[in-house]
Amino acid sequence: MHVELDLPEGALSSLRLKPSDFVREMRLAAAAKWYELGVLSQAKGAKVAGVSRQEFLDALGRFGVSPVQSEPAEI
Repeated sequence: MHVELDLPEGALSSLRLKPSDFVREMRLAAAAKWYELGVLSQAKGAKVAGVSRQEFLDALGRFGVSPVQSEPAEI
């Protein structure tokens, strides 16, 4: 699937990212947030982000999202 996104002039330069790197970071950030909200599993999050499950787990750490999404009572 292809999705287009319009960004303000200079947005990528202020982030110091090439367009391909920006797309990768945006996919990871979205998948991490959706995982944090309980919308996606780790496996689906990795698929949405376009990375392996291990890379997704590493990205969760960078975004400050716990890889364990269970309440203590559930464990």
